[in-house]
Amino acid sequence: MQVCWHARTMSFGRVGPLRHPKICPCSPIRSSFRQMQMNTAHNDNSRGSLIVLEGLDRSGKTSQSNRLVTFLKEKGLSVEFWRFPDRSTSTGQMISAYLANESQLDDRAIHLLFSANRWEKRSLMESKVMSGTSLIIDRYSYSGVAFSAAKGLDVEWCKAPEVGLIAPDLVIYLDISAEKAAERGGYGTERYEQLEFQKKVAEHYRTLYDASWKIVDGGLPVETLEEQIREIALGCILTCQKGKPLSELWHAK
Repeated sequence: MQVCWHARTMSFGRVGPLRHPKICPCSPIRSSFRQMQMNTAHNDNSRGSLIVLEGLDRSGKTSQSNRLVTFLKEKGLSVEFWRFPDRSTSTGQMISAYLANESQLDDRAIHLLFSANRWEKRSLMESKVMSGTSLIIDRYSYSGVAFSAAKGLDVEWCKAPEVGLIAPDLVIYLDISAEKAAERGGYGTERYEQLEFQKKVAEHYRTLYDASWKIVDGGLPVETLEEQIREIALGCILTCQKGKPLSELWHAK
């Protein structure tokens, strides 16, 4: 038998463990993998998932992204870890210098560079997902909008260059206060790691919530949080294997 942390759903898809775990005779994760094998074998429209982890700086996104990728690979799924900004491209190198306080750029210019960095990978992203590879992405367009809006830029202006990028199938937001994040190791080494600024970023993230978001408590023990993220991600992967169509971000109505 395994301990199963049943999740409760709150506003905007927030999940968290119940106070007392229940002992379950079967593992929901094991059942999910059996279903995945069946979906892949019988569905020509099966595809990979685009799963994004978002949150404040030092919220644990990168650590949990890597843990999720490792888990899915061990189960035999085709999966890759991506991260934005992608600092390996020429645009990404300009962004990296800016974040390290090695260069100065207008707020609008750096916002457009972040967006261009995502557009550089759009075609490859679509190709990977449609060929059956799931992508676990550390930061995406939501970060771009939240951080630039926190500087005072108009939210709709910030969204505009992102329109047409692939919309995530799932956004997992690691909810942690700016104060708690600031207590974690390495805080303050990059431009945006300032307490008051991070509080503004958190406020703007809240305006971006939509049906694709699941909010988890980033202050939970690492292993408990990891288990929650696994179950949420597996549900998304199952849905995409059944042929869910891709969609695009923030198209004007």
